[in-house]
Amino acid sequence: MGRDVATVDLELDDRVATVWLNRPHRLNAVTPELVDDLLDALGRVAGDRAVGAVVLAGRGRAFCSGHDLKQPPPEQESRTRLERLQEVTRALRDLQQPVVGAVHGYAIGAGAEFALGCDLVVAADDAVFAFPEVGLGLSVTGAASRLLPLLVGPMRAKELIMLGERIDAATAHSMGLVNTVVPAAELVEHAQGVARSLAGKPASALALAKRAIDRGLDSTVEAALELEVSHALITEHTPEVAASKQEFENR
Repeated sequence: MGRDVATVDLELDDRVATVWLNRPHRLNAVTPELVDDLLDALGRVAGDRAVGAVVLAGRGRAFCSGHDLKQPPPEQESRTRLERLQEVTRALRDLQQPVVGAVHGYAIGAGAEFALGCDLVVAADDAVFAFPEVGLGLSVTGAASRLLPLLVGPMRAKELIMLGERIDAATAHSMGLVNTVVPAAELVEHAQGVARSLAGKPASALALAKRAIDRGLDSTVEAALELEVSHALITEHTPEVAASKQEFENR
């Protein structure tokens, strides 16, 4: 039976594709359907020469609040599900077009990892970032174990991942987690303006610049993705997980 509402929308204007996470009633929390729809949208962008740059944003009050803890247990086998989620990181990084993350409200867990997969990140002044997995008895995915230390340094990365504390947009900017902070009301316009500026540059040179920078990281990113799956499979079956998830949901 088909779904009535897509969990991801795609809009194209002036050579900029805006990919909208579209589960505002759940703060764009991640479900298997959202992952599938997001990968489909990114695949459509990848094959469209009319797209010069991409903005990844979220509708409603948040960018993405992480995994939807109210969803029933997934039917997919754990490794398959985790690797499918990690395809989002690969898809964002494999796009020839640069991706600008437009982050407002919560960017928690998988949401923060989606932002890490973007080439540039513009944050609203109300943005909140966190990697709560360890506190839930789980493990990070989306190459956070590699990409986060590259952005903020290994000591800061350990602090963010091991303590799981929430940080505001100004702190994220001071750490190097985001490029710039703007008023929430100006976020999408600003991010789309950055994307239009990028789309106005020679596409081949832009793609090569993105590839050259990412290729210096990719061999270790692939190793990080595989290690994260192994760790996630171990942690999600520990006794602490169910209690931690319930406590997190009740906050």
